[in-house]
Amino acid sequence: MVVAALVEAQRLVVAGDAGLIDRPTSTVPMSVWWLLPQYVLFGVVEVLVMIGLQQFFYDQVSDGMRVMGMSIFLSIFGIGGFISGFLFLVIEKVTTTDNTESWFSSNISRVHIDYFYWLLAGLNAIGLCIYLYLAKSYTYKKMRNVPSM
Repeated sequence: MVVAALVEAQRLVVAGDAGLIDRPTSTVPMSVWWLLPQYVLFGVVEVLVMIGLQQFFYDQVSDGMRVMGMSIFLSIFGIGGFISGFLFLVIEKVTTTDNTESWFSSNISRVHIDYFYWLLAGLNAIGLCIYLYLAKSYTYKKMRNVPSM
């Protein structure tokens, strides 16, 4: 999210320097390669999270609850979608005033998606702190020894 916020801030600077603030259909003279770092990071994180969560819910639930653990694993992504939609609505309501546009304006050169990315980075930092606390206090289920071949 930090990388995305920095890239978006740079895009807004380039759009302002090129005089494209009030021309939302114009192309900003900025290479698409600026997006590569954030998408590479997102892909790596997505793979690690998916595999880690799946392994956790498969290994740490009791044998009788394994199907329930996998359904909880999959429902996390659906709940995340609902929460992100709710967050979008709240931000739209809070940031819209009479004389200014919201963070999610229809004019791409006047939006502040960088603020949104910074907010998400802050929420992720809080989530990381909570995760570290819970992971430190969690008692892991002992794994059965699997005979080697």
